[in-house]
Amino acid sequence: MAVSFSSSAVSAVRSGVERELSAFYADHRQYLLEIAEELKPAADAVEAMISGGKRLRPTFCYWGWRAAGGTADDERIVRAAAALEFLQACALVHDDVIDNSDTRRGRPATHKRLAKLHADHGWSGASEGFGQGAAILIGDLCLAWSDEMYQASGFAPQTLQEGRVPFNAMRTEVMAGQYLDTLEQVRGTSSREAALRVMHYKSAKYTVERPLHMGAALAGRLTDLADVYTDYGIALGIAFQLRDDVLGVFGDPDTTGKPTGDDLREGKRTLVVAETLARASATDAERFESLLGATDLSVASVEWMCGLIEESGALAACENLIEEYAERALSALDSSELDPEARAPLRELVGAVTSRSR
Repeated sequence: MAVSFSSSAVSAVRSGVERELSAFYADHRQYLLEIAEELKPAADAVEAMISGGKRLRPTFCYWGWRAAGGTADDERIVRAAAALEFLQACALVHDDVIDNSDTRRGRPATHKRLAKLHADHGWSGASEGFGQGAAILIGDLCLAWSDEMYQASGFAPQTLQEGRVPFNAMRTEVMAGQYLDTLEQVRGTSSREAALRVMHYKSAKYTVERPLHMGAALAGRLTDLADVYTDYGIALGIAFQLRDDVLGVFGDPDTTGKPTGDDLREGKRTLVVAETLARASATDAERFESLLGATDLSVASVEWMCGLIEESGALAACENLIEEYAERALSALDSSELDPEARAPLRELVGAVTSRSR
């Protein structure tokens, strides 16, 4: 989803993260162009992917560091945290290929822009195949650059090694979560349990818990804070993904960068879908299931599906769950282990990432 919320906790980190990303990208773009001028479209695609976004993972990494007693003006943590944006770029590029999404943040998805390049030049073969292959390689490049940027953050080797424990777990878990998500789509699974398992690994641990753990590890306090950050991070991560899933159906296209009901067209087996199928009548559930994931889904069908989500009580149930998980996250912040100066920003982030207007 596109950026649409303002938060001082994010703003405190954003400028530094963008500065570090810009410097790293500029150097590596030049290297790509020295290899071959033909790599310019690939470099441009990387730039498009890192030029937007909420910067949530770097933000949680930074405040994980601060709540563990790390200093506010240490450029090393900003650099290490910024490396997570290249990991996120990799995940989004690959996710769009898997889902065959047309857009990302209101612009053509990476595989679509590279397919257009192929078509515009009249090259041989299938434009779609070229776009997908090129996007996979661009995602892989972002993954490599994420590791390289982290390694060059400036921390001592032993500190970097300690930070690698959650960093490595984060990368494994998001790939595992993505695989489970893909598996549930082809299985046609629509259970609450399956949806929550995907959210746990693909979003909650990846977006909130592990970045917090990484910040704590780089500050030398992962052992002390791991449990607190897990209680906060998993609860908030699920609430965050639930809000994204609701916005994926009901969100304003000008805000989300995607058409209304886009998740329904893509056939995503979210908790919103699971709750709807569990609550709707057999006839309505059967029709909803038959429409879910239809590439030619009409506006009228999207409106009917949205209406059923509301009328069945599924939307209200998801909103209640968002509030419940947000409260769990807030309760975790009562821990005396946290640096008091970081408690307010972490509390503010709960509201920011679960807001209905973000």
